[in-house]
Amino acid sequence: MTAPLSVTPDVAPIPGNTPLLFLLHTGTTSSTFWLAMDPSRKLSHRLALLFTFCIAAVSVGAKILYAGVNESGGEFGSGNLPGRFGVDYAFINKSTVDTFVDHEKINLFRVTFLMERMCPLATGLGSTFNETYFREFRDAVNYITVTKRAYAIIDPHNYMRYNNASAQPISGSVIGDTSDPKAASTADFQAFWTELAKRFIKNEKVIFGINNEPHDMDTQLILDNNQAAIHGIRSTGAKQLIIAPGNGFTGGHSWTQVTGDNNAPSSDYMAKLSDPLNNTAIDVHEYLDVDFSGSHDECAQPGPENLAALTNWLQENNLKAMLTEFGAGNNENCFYLLNEMLQYLADNDVYIGWSAWAAGPLWGTFRSCCGDDTGSLEPGNTNDLGGPNAFKTVWPNAIRPNIPVHAFWSIKPPLNGIVAALSRDFDGLFVEK
Repeated sequence: MTAPLSVTPDVAPIPGNTPLLFLLHTGTTSSTFWLAMDPSRKLSHRLALLFTFCIAAVSVGAKILYAGVNESGGEFGSGNLPGRFGVDYAFINKSTVDTFVDHEKINLFRVTFLMERMCPLATGLGSTFNETYFREFRDAVNYITVTKRAYAIIDPHNYMRYNNASAQPISGSVIGDTSDPKAASTADFQAFWTELAKRFIKNEKVIFGINNEPHDMDTQLILDNNQAAIHGIRSTGAKQLIIAPGNGFTGGHSWTQVTGDNNAPSSDYMAKLSDPLNNTAIDVHEYLDVDFSGSHDECAQPGPENLAALTNWLQENNLKAMLTEFGAGNNENCFYLLNEMLQYLADNDVYIGWSAWAAGPLWGTFRSCCGDDTGSLEPGNTNDLGGPNAFKTVWPNAIRPNIPVHAFWSIKPPLNGIVAALSRDFDGLFVEK
């Protein structure tokens, strides 16, 4: 948990343009800030800037900027295309979003969709969308971001494959595979992301998740597809955060390891990603069961040890990461290991956020993760035995205690720190750590 925070003036306000000294107290550390404002500005403007400064200063002590849950359902019924909204697929229950934002105080939802629904097979992957499906998806995203003022990761849940989602994660042609005549090209993927980014360019609370869990493919090709997506997104003028996956189901534990059929480690390639805005982070998943699949109720994996190599790689390459899928079973050992992993993320400032797997409107009594009897994170549902689901067990014991509480929670932070953004509004800001 983030320690209690306070920002207090170290000296009394001095008329004129004299800098004011502020101390940031986090309970364990302190930072010193000098703030100078032009005295010719209106008092109301100067007070507004001072308020903004105090909120931003608090963020320096916070490492986890985004915390929340997956909303899984837009990819359901993948064998039935285009499918029926509310029957074969759905995106959110608004009441669930209300519960998570208003009562659980999270600020992030990862909203899944299926590319074969967004881009019908008749026209292929690219800029031609099924407008009905897009409108349904946009409405869900807007409820999260506009109505509730939270953030939404838009997640094409496709394993970097397109054209046959009926048996995910193994079906479909690998995007960019030139040896497969049925495969969509990397250029098609760029066109898809260009169109999608255009449609969300004005929504600052959208985060672009390039694709869910690529696996068993050339790691160079994942880099190429990721880079094409970044080019497409930035070509529209969109400035929002992008998160890019790696190989091996984008596992954090295997980031520096060979995966699949001798596929090169993600660490060999993903530092080569180029973003003109330097606002791209790494997207990783990490389950704690024996085979990292999230299908077992027993936890056997120590998160901190398994993420250590990834952490070192992020530090060496000056990169950040988000853990956008994780989960655990309903038992004390899993609660302990999940708490341990989330605390590890909070203790290492290369990690900026996380989202648990998964809530969603169509799970019913079925488990979204981690053993048949665990159930999902959807509030109001039960597990398969009619007992409490993961929202009543795993969430309060291992996830809720790790949700950060600080004043910066509802304001989007620049990925690379606060100083550059604040310099546009303040006449002077100097930070000493």
